[in-house]
Amino acid sequence: MKVVLIRHGESIANFENYWTGWLDVPLTKKGEEQAKAAGNKIKMAQLQFDAVFTSVLQRAILTSQLVLETSDQLWVPLIKTWRLNERHYGALIGKNKDEMTAIYGAEQVKKWRRGYFEMPPLEYAGNFDRRYQNLATQDLPKGESLDLTVKRVIPLWQDQIVPLLLEGKNILIAGHGNSLRALVKYLEAVPENEMDTIAIPNAAPIVYEFDDKLQIIAKKLL
Repeated sequence: MKVVLIRHGESIANFENYWTGWLDVPLTKKGEEQAKAAGNKIKMAQLQFDAVFTSVLQRAILTSQLVLETSDQLWVPLIKTWRLNERHYGALIGKNKDEMTAIYGAEQVKKWRRGYFEMPPLEYAGNFDRRYQNLATQDLPKGESLDLTVKRVIPLWQDQIVPLLLEGKNILIAGHGNSLRALVKYLEAVPENEMDTIAIPNAAPIVYEFDDKLQIIAKKLL
C-alpha cells in the first residue's frame, strides 16, 4: 500500500511571508503550476489512488484537485477534513514574519515557529465560519502548539486512513507544512526535539510504501 503526502503549492501567504494558519488564502499562479507539475510526476510514476484526504482550506483543496486532474484521476473520492488544516497560529495569523521579527526578535519568532510546546498569542477564530459549525467548542482552537497540531492530526490517520490501508488502498493526503510534518513525526517516530528538521516542500510528492503490518518499507521524494 502507498500513501503520498503533498503540501499545497505556493500560496499568496507564502509569497508575501505572513502566517496563514486557518486563514483561507488562494494559490499563486506559480502554486497552481507547481500542483500540476506534481500531478504529472505522479502520473509518470504510475501512482493510482483510491481516496484523497485534504483540509478544508482552498490552497490544499485546489492542489489536490489539480494533482488529480493532471494525473487523470479527478474521479477519485475526495474527503475534506479540518484535521488536516494548517497549525492554528492564533493572533499571529495575517502578521508578516519579518515585521514580527523586528518587533519581538528572532529568538521569539523562532520559538513560535519551531518550539514544540510553544503557543502563539491566542485568538479565537472559526465560530462564525460555516465550515466549522459542526465542531465542538473545544475543537475550535484559539491557537496551537506543534504538540497540539500533532494531537489533532493523528486521529485522522488512526480512524479513517488506517482502515483503508488495511484494505489494500492507496491514499493521497494533501495538506499543509505543519499538518503533514505532524503526520511524518508520527509515522517515523521523530523525537519532539527534532520535529523542526522535517522538511515538507511545496508541491513535492512524498511517497511512502507500507507492508501488510503498516510498517514503512520505502520512502522517496518524487
